[in-house]
Amino acid sequence: MPAGLFAAATWALTALGACAAAGAQPDTLYLHGQILTADTSQPRAEAVAVGGGRILAVGRDAVIARLKGPNTRLVDLAGKTMTPGFVDGHSHIGDLVAVWRLADLSPAPVGTTGSIPDLQRMMRAFIAAHPVSADQMVVGTGYDDSLMAERRHPDIDELDAVSAVQPFCVIHVSGHLARCNHAALRRLDLTAASPNPKGGRLGRDASGALNGALDEQAVGLILAAMPTPTAAAMMQDLDEVQTYYASQGYTTAQDGLTSNPAVLAMLQAASRAGALRIDVAAYPKWTLIDDWVAHRGVVVGGPYVGRLKFAGVKITEDGSPQGKTAFLTEPYLHPPVGAAVDYRGYPGLPQAELDDWYAQFLGRGWQVQTHCNGDACIDMVLSAIAKAYAAHPAARATRPVIVHSQVTRADQLEAYRRLGIFPTFFAEHTFYWGDWHRDETLGPQRAAFISPTAAAQRLGIAFSLHTDAPVVPPAAMHVWWSAVNRVTRSGKVLGPDQRISPDTALLALTAWPAWQHFDEATKGSITPGKLADLVILDADPTRIDPMKIKDVKVLTTIKEGVVIYQRGETRVAHQPFVS
Repeated sequence: MPAGLFAAATWALTALGACAAAGAQPDTLYLHGQILTADTSQPRAEAVAVGGGRILAVGRDAVIARLKGPNTRLVDLAGKTMTPGFVDGHSHIGDLVAVWRLADLSPAPVGTTGSIPDLQRMMRAFIAAHPVSADQMVVGTGYDDSLMAERRHPDIDELDAVSAVQPFCVIHVSGHLARCNHAALRRLDLTAASPNPKGGRLGRDASGALNGALDEQAVGLILAAMPTPTAAAMMQDLDEVQTYYASQGYTTAQDGLTSNPAVLAMLQAASRAGALRIDVAAYPKWTLIDDWVAHRGVVVGGPYVGRLKFAGVKITEDGSPQGKTAFLTEPYLHPPVGAAVDYRGYPGLPQAELDDWYAQFLGRGWQVQTHCNGDACIDMVLSAIAKAYAAHPAARATRPVIVHSQVTRADQLEAYRRLGIFPTFFAEHTFYWGDWHRDETLGPQRAAFISPTAAAQRLGIAFSLHTDAPVVPPAAMHVWWSAVNRVTRSGKVLGPDQRISPDTALLALTAWPAWQHFDEATKGSITPGKLADLVILDADPTRIDPMKIKDVKVLTTIKEGVVIYQRGETRVAHQPFVS
């Protein structure tokens, strides 16, 4: 039998057999489309049958059309493209809720803050428009020194010029750094005698006085001082944030470091109330997990309940390469002002403590995701995992994840393969900070190998792609574009040999992150039996000019057979990101 006829016959048997086995007629037939299934056994199709929130059949139009029942709805895709719902490899949906109402200091193309005077003007206007008591902390987020005209952070005097009496801080786009005025330092009870918090640093001038800089775990002091919104306000913001994710095609989001008890309570309340319209895989902070398991109803590794599951535990082991706090084996190209010439950043935990945490969590069979941007940090995690495996051989089944994995060496990728480690790459670094990494932090050679997706693929390593929202917006089509093109803000290609194909990028947005979350049996591909989590696009990203992928529009997002976003009809509180 010719290959084409054999494929058609196989599709027919699959479609008819699936529906017969299910004993159900489809609720909806999607016909006449370009279906990108992300299922390697049948990568493309024309039509999909959906019923009871599941995919019943996939195949050719003529076959799927025969499944129509008296109450089946027909949707003519008219040549438009359908993909699986996008699965978030790593972001912080809870943190996006937390910053939803704060001052947005993002640079272009997300915002308009391009200089320190811009930042001062934005914060002055925000404080005036949102009057609060004189002791209440005010926060702005998203400023980026690498894109400031001055190419530096604002200093404490420049923040005092905005307000000398209202305590306020501005948090860097990475979330790993902040700058505060003197009133904020007083509000935080910080003085020259204050020690560095564990895993963090307080900036000081030459005399030893605090200069308003708070790095890494010290940023947590600011977050702890912020007023907690009411439960009703948080639920409203969560609803808007979910719509925002859905507008970008995401049907599964991640809460990649659940550390705020109010966020935990919000997610649990939303789960109980049936208010989650997309799935959320949460990873509580490693230092809180035992208390939350004992007293807050957290069950690690359990199934989704009300579309929420606690998929594992998150450890933060270094910082931000663009902020020059990621832990590297070789020095930064240009160290921070005042740092030694051999400055390499620093780890969050010493090796022995990291080893202990891994031994505990992997020994319990829990998945651990660890934030590591720098290669020295990755070395520490590789060592900790190898030791945990030696003590607990079954721990290999936990699928450890290294989050970001920016400055990764080729030999470390070999170790990923050997140890079964899953990397989730922040591929948009090539766009947002590629020029900065090449010219300021890493130099051309190391910068060209950040997010080494092609090298990982050549080794047979599956990986996911992510946005780290709210660091950058959860814009899946821009992620897809960045991974395929690796174009920087200045229009240069950074590491052309690390570009991946549009088809591979689709897998890294769907099937592979589903595997990352232990969800491969239910989502990540358009396969009979899986959840009907689907996205309709206005063009096929695999068959257009790769530079136009970011312009592809999400038209419809479907969660378990129900439309949760329709372009032009569903209100999105914040405009979707457009580069």
